[in-house]
Amino acid sequence: MRTILLDTQIILWFLLEDPKLPPIIKELCKEEDIRFLFHQVSLWEIQIKYDLGKLPLPEMPGYFLVNACIQSGLEKSILQDEAIFFLTRLPNIHRDPFDRLLLSHAMINGWEFATSDEILKKYPVRILENIKT
Repeated sequence: MRTILLDTQIILWFLLEDPKLPPIIKELCKEEDIRFLFHQVSLWEIQIKYDLGKLPLPEMPGYFLVNACIQSGLEKSILQDEAIFFLTRLPNIHRDPFDRLLLSHAMINGWEFATSDEILKKYPVRILENIKT
């Protein structure tokens, strides 16, 4: 089964039905042999941005995020020790700790990574193609 880890921005576009959601994600959602993952790290990032007033949401994240993800057919991935320790092996292309943890998880598990961030596409990770903003 093909597994795709979604970057935090992609998750938000997906849940909020934002027109910026790349069409490839919508197309792949129709296929039965693909698992889409949201990560615990993304929940943390969203909560922090919400608390800082940088991310307006229809409700407080804790009330709707996990349920909305699961109801949308996304599966939750949790923080793995191996991914934390793998961070030392990542090139220092990008310093955002959330992005680096997501990349690390995708790499150690052999997952594809769905992101619109061009900087993240410079890492040696399998990137889902045709994602543009």
